[in-house]
Amino acid sequence: MTENKELSRKEQREEVIKKLFEFDINKSTEAFVHTNLYINNSVNGVLEHIMKIDQIIVNNLVNWKINRLSYVDRAIIRFAVYELYYTKTPYEIVINEALNLTRKYSDEGDSKTVGFTNKVLDNIKIFLKK
Repeated sequence: MTENKELSRKEQREEVIKKLFEFDINKSTEAFVHTNLYINNSVNGVLEHIMKIDQIIVNNLVNWKINRLSYVDRAIIRFAVYELYYTKTPYEIVINEALNLTRKYSDEGDSKTVGFTNKVLDNIKIFLKK
């Protein structure tokens, strides 16, 4: 990939997930700077609101703890919650993109992780619409 190539929204979302994954593993609190405004704003938005985002997730997990989620799944769900709560992106797009990222980076081919992510995000969507 060349430096001058514009990233598609899908590629931008993947970069956001990778950065959130990295921040979670490293427990880093350093400032994040990226030349792509969407990536920069998304990563920093999640990090800025991480406590609220995690509380929303915790409140909507059924028989599950947030620390039991894999780093990848936690990054995907955190980003989806950020978009659902803090942006005007339609929930259908947010959930669909999160499920696509789960299929690509987390699911082991049995669709269990996709189903889990879908259920959690559907619970959150209903919770946020109240």
